[in-house]
Amino acid sequence: MGQYNTRNRLDEELKTTNIDPIRKLPLELSLTVLSHLNATDLCLAGCVWNDLACDELLWMGLCRNWGYHHSPPNIQSYRKLYLILDEGSLIFCADAEKGMKYFFNNGLIKNDPEDIAIFLHRTNKLNSLQLCHYLGQRGDVLDHFIGLLNFKGESLPNALRTVFSRTLAGDIHGNYLHTLLDKFSRRFYDCNQHLKLTPDTIYIVSFSLIILSVDLSSPHIKNKMSKREFIRNVRRAVGHRIDDDWCGHLYDDIYLIGHVAPGRSNKTSRTDHH
Repeated sequence: MGQYNTRNRLDEELKTTNIDPIRKLPLELSLTVLSHLNATDLCLAGCVWNDLACDELLWMGLCRNWGYHHSPPNIQSYRKLYLILDEGSLIFCADAEKGMKYFFNNGLIKNDPEDIAIFLHRTNKLNSLQLCHYLGQRGDVLDHFIGLLNFKGESLPNALRTVFSRTLAGDIHGNYLHTLLDKFSRRFYDCNQHLKLTPDTIYIVSFSLIILSVDLSSPHIKNKMSKREFIRNVRRAVGHRIDDDWCGHLYDDIYLIGHVAPGRSNKTSRTDHH
């Protein structure tokens, strides 16, 4: 009750004395308080504290969430930069091609596969489903995008989770998934040559892990694949001898951690499938 009384008393004092708590603070503290607001709330705050809410430091912080640490030469204001990024993301959400053209026309990105890939890599603010459609149509951009991911020292299941979290959404499969796994396998090989696996082997094992993920996570599959069956299936698919212990660790990873594609159901029936 004491806390509520104190708060009510402070509210009454603010009403009667017209004290502005934000302006009473030193400038640095005022900006720190406002830095916790998102763009919408910051615009609303501008109705009361226009000079503070328009401070470039606040908008620079919001632009950093997009991966922009410096404003492009053609855009002198971070606030303007953020508003362009926000408008572009809304257009992208409806149509990826139109969204990218908007970014091109405003000078945020060059119409170049590498520059586009860098832009897409450094932000997670774009609609994931539209991003997948766009990457599916732009194999040249996907090539550079995968090349920006570093899988050095990562386990294969975790590397798959990383790439799928950025490039897979909904139930997009077919040719896009094959293309994605092909590029992923080559990149994983480049980052982990000490494993002495070929890109083809990585590709096959990656598909096997997707199948295993579906098998263990689907409530509709009653007879779950055992570790022994998984190792045997991988060995047959690869067509040559492969480290059984390594395959066993892959199985354990999926069994304990879950699907390689984040967002998919990772609940399994925890009976002994080993």
